[in-house]
Amino acid sequence: MSHAGAGTSSRLGDIAGNQHVFSEPAHLAPYEIDEKTPAAAIRPGSVAEVAEIVKFAAAEELAIVPCGARSKLAIGSAPSKYDLAVDLTRLERVIAYDPGDLTLSVEAGVPLRTLAQTLAEHRQFLPLAVPFLNQTTVGGLVASGVDSPLRQFYGTARDFLLGVEFVTGEGVAAKSGGRVVKNVTGYDLHKLMIGALGTLGIITRLNFKTFPMPIQSRGFAARFTTAEGAFDLRNRIMRSALTPLTMEVFSPRVAALFESEASKRCDPEPMPANVLSPTEWTLSTGYAGNENVLARFAIDLQRMAEESGATGATIVGESLQPAWTRKREFIPIASAASPATIIFKLSVMPARMAETIAIAQQSAESKALRWAAMARGVGIIYFALLPSDRSDDTRQRAASVAQSVHAACTRLQGHSTIPWCPAEWKSSLKIWGTPRSDAALMQKLKHVFDPLNILSPGRFD
Repeated sequence: MSHAGAGTSSRLGDIAGNQHVFSEPAHLAPYEIDEKTPAAAIRPGSVAEVAEIVKFAAAEELAIVPCGARSKLAIGSAPSKYDLAVDLTRLERVIAYDPGDLTLSVEAGVPLRTLAQTLAEHRQFLPLAVPFLNQTTVGGLVASGVDSPLRQFYGTARDFLLGVEFVTGEGVAAKSGGRVVKNVTGYDLHKLMIGALGTLGIITRLNFKTFPMPIQSRGFAARFTTAEGAFDLRNRIMRSALTPLTMEVFSPRVAALFESEASKRCDPEPMPANVLSPTEWTLSTGYAGNENVLARFAIDLQRMAEESGATGATIVGESLQPAWTRKREFIPIASAASPATIIFKLSVMPARMAETIAIAQQSAESKALRWAAMARGVGIIYFALLPSDRSDDTRQRAASVAQSVHAACTRLQGHSTIPWCPAEWKSSLKIWGTPRSDAALMQKLKHVFDPLNILSPGRFD
């Protein structure tokens, strides 16, 4: 990096303290993104320090990538320029928490597991059960836009994020939204930060609505010889009066994934019996309530499963946790199942999920590539290709599958991206799918928030 030398490290040390500035290769390796490593990393301890860092970077034309625990840095294209990693893990305070008002304000570097413990003391929680949970910070979770099984009932962060404070590409501390529901007025600019990968601003503080913990919860799994049967049950549940917390459809190969060593690292306890099948599709749903509600769910789900042609069904109670953890951690488990795992995120209308998976399945199998799928009830499909090697021939076959899947999603009026894949394959796979109609508008927003293009440049290219 031509602009970053000893003078840069010295100036950064003046801002955050020399002990929080790193330039040695061993210290910078964890900040690598697709084989690109910054020349320096800095850990600011306050919003004022973040703003000063950005102002300095703007003056010196240094490109910044903000990060937290770095569990999701692989999402997106490699930065076109990467001079400085701004590590926000020192911003780890719970600023305000009012259990009575169900509101919470935290700094961006708070680990999600720490936050969960704080909320659990008051029998509350945030429905952000995302993959890589034990490594994730709150800011990184929002910036990456990764979703959770709980979106079936609670929605995504977009639905309960009340406000965000952030630093723009000009070093200006800004905020959008409020700290309580009644104060959230005006434009929801803070929601632009969700999934923006740090390209619009550096998130420093987030305000959430919290939720009471469910009284009791259960799981239900119904198995089918075809995907159509599982999706038929999904449709019946959605037309009923039931309001499940989670709902996913799993392809047969997921059974082996959830018995793998990677899954045992997520939870050493084995999967409960008779949930997944290596030869059948499974609809899995979670629900909560008092004894009467649980009984109603069990009766209605069993009836609807039979009407959809299920070969068997299982209610999961006390042994629910291992299954829940694996469902949450599907992405890292699938990533560990192959030396070149490619994970598509396909967003389609729920009525078209079965058709979308069938197209992806046919495309993968026509190129002799293993695959597995997890489809959320709301219309989000995670389709994992599991190649056996990283050879050029395999890359070309995977690229052909990606082209077919991207085209199919566009034809079905959906959208496809590839959040996870080998870094050297990203250009071949077109990880952002078919160009969106709002791309030009997003470029204009980028210029407003970051006129010098120093915040995570190139991540959406």
